[in-house]
Amino acid sequence: MKTAKLCWGQRYMWLRFHQLPPAHRHETHVVLRLGVHEGITLANCRATLTYLARRHEALRTTFHLDGDGDPYQKVDPPGPVRAIEVTTERDGTPSPAEVVEDLSSRPFDLESEWPIRACVITTGGVPKQMVVVLNHLAVDVWTIGELKRELRMQRAGFAGRRPAAIQPVRHQPADLARYEASAEAAVTAARAVAHWENEIAQLPYDLFAARRTRPAGPPARHATLISPALLPASRELAATHRAWPSLIHLTAYTATMAAYTGGDTVGHLSFVGNRDAHPFGDVLTCMFSPTLVRVDCSGDPTFGELLARVSAAFTLAREHAYLPYDEVVELLSREGSRRAHPVRLASEFNFIKQASREYKGTRTAFTSNPVPESWAHTGTDTYVRVDEWKDAVAVSLHAASSVMDGDAVERFLRGFEAVLLAARDDGLRLSEAARLAGFTPPEGETPGCGGARPYLGTSDADPAAEQDLAEIVRQVNGLRKTDLTRSYTLAGGRALRIPRVLAELGAQGWTGLDVCQLAGPTPLRALARRLVPLSTQDRNRLGVVTS
Repeated sequence: MKTAKLCWGQRYMWLRFHQLPPAHRHETHVVLRLGVHEGITLANCRATLTYLARRHEALRTTFHLDGDGDPYQKVDPPGPVRAIEVTTERDGTPSPAEVVEDLSSRPFDLESEWPIRACVITTGGVPKQMVVVLNHLAVDVWTIGELKRELRMQRAGFAGRRPAAIQPVRHQPADLARYEASAEAAVTAARAVAHWENEIAQLPYDLFAARRTRPAGPPARHATLISPALLPASRELAATHRAWPSLIHLTAYTATMAAYTGGDTVGHLSFVGNRDAHPFGDVLTCMFSPTLVRVDCSGDPTFGELLARVSAAFTLAREHAYLPYDEVVELLSREGSRRAHPVRLASEFNFIKQASREYKGTRTAFTSNPVPESWAHTGTDTYVRVDEWKDAVAVSLHAASSVMDGDAVERFLRGFEAVLLAARDDGLRLSEAARLAGFTPPEGETPGCGGARPYLGTSDADPAAEQDLAEIVRQVNGLRKTDLTRSYTLAGGRALRIPRVLAELGAQGWTGLDVCQLAGPTPLRALARRLVPLSTQDRNRLGVVTS
């Protein structure tokens, strides 16, 4: 049976998946709803999915924590993809909505379950729609587009009673993993790590230091602004400045974020596909990763001047985006230890073009969405996603309530729109962004100037907790001994193995830690203070053996 290490692009999602509590891991799911051609049978639908998994090993791969080293992926032999039939008729069986909710919200068991689930919705036995649920470890945006294209070709082939002419698969994820273990890839990674190390050293320790509070309300907020006016405005600016529309939106984001935080530096993570960084760009798997874009916003630049800085920063970041993300996590941990304070890099920006989607409205619409309970567990401060539709631009903002309340979320989105629309006058300066958004000046400290509460101290913990944590960290990472006065990373722990450390702690009856906490600069002895014994009920449920 074929096995391989995790590909570099899977590692960000691997850590994110395990950061989430099991009940919230559907945050890493991708749900596709696909129409069915007339004349397609239920058997055709199932054959389509099975053929897809036969072609692409990513869809019949499981992911494992066990073994002596890093986590790995294992490819199963080809086999049928189970596709549940669910009818729209009231016959006493679960409704389509109930089945889709179960498929999309139930967490994947990565060690035993393929990262694909499906159902076929029928009326009178005739298929009307296929719903496919994928785990993000197996796919990214490019992969999803390719899977949709192949599914369309197969369905058209069945409808026309002719075979679909699909190109053979040249490379699989295991081929990419082998390349990433090569000396050539090691040189690329080393160059990228050196760049990241330099950039991280110049970040403020907390972008939101002047705004961060202890919220009393929901853990996070989520809102969306859809603006028809943003589409022509961004394209006009792109033509004027000879830049990609995505960079126009990234500049508006940077200006709005600088206005809100009050700092001279805005650092965030932008998502990059990395498909042109190596010879295996045609592999269907999760290949994207976040890259650090650090922008100097000092000197009250005009929008055009800020755009030039953003463009240069993004170009530099993209050149160094291809590396194992777990090494970035370790760099942040070491920098936090050097400063004796965590360095937060927890704001994300994503631009996605969806030319087939339409708004069909003429006015800007703002919508407050339900509390993003699952996203709130990711450890992220903000996530801004810009979707360019056929006739509008949709800007979505997730924000932890510790950095933005509901009013700030709305002001940020409306400010984003106002800044971009006003930017057509090239005289617009960064100082005017706060006025356009209606932000009040920050009352806290200036980001990066110190004074905030440092990481947890090192007072006494339960001796049993210390002993178990030290031994598990030692065993999982193959260390001679564990120095509890140092952070997990400085003690020799590898970020990619944190999920196994947490699993072993659970097996010993401990809870209370997550991926982000172990990945930070807090000394292990202080982390042991957070460990609490599982309740008897949880021990029985999880099968923990009590010595």
